[in-house]
Amino acid sequence: MNDLVADFLARMKNGIQRKRESITVPSTKMNTHILTVLKQEEMIEDFDKSDEGIEVIVKYDDGEPVVTQFERVSSPGQRIYVTSKEITPVMNGRGISIISTSKGLMTGAQAKSKNLGGELICKVW
Repeated sequence: MNDLVADFLARMKNGIQRKRESITVPSTKMNTHILTVLKQEEMIEDFDKSDEGIEVIVKYDDGEPVVTQFERVSSPGQRIYVTSKEITPVMNGRGISIISTSKGLMTGAQAKSKNLGGELICKVW
């Protein structure tokens, strides 16, 4: 597998569709940074590194998952870059975009407030 982020997003989406309490994903720096952003935004309960990978505890609200969709935007074959002016809300503010900036991974709203652009990694809602 060349695109580890796409693999991570697919595992998360499949696990959530199956109503899993926890999902194991490959342990990479990028996955850890994405999970840190998702935890800060309260879209997942928690995550913990183990020998098998990273175990993600899915967050549910009244039996429904808080996050239902993951969309990979930039890929290894076609990188997508945005300026701070091009960052738009996801699903009318119900979701987030994750952007890799010169200051690290952050949400689109954080990048826009800091006037930073970067690579648009994915959208989550």
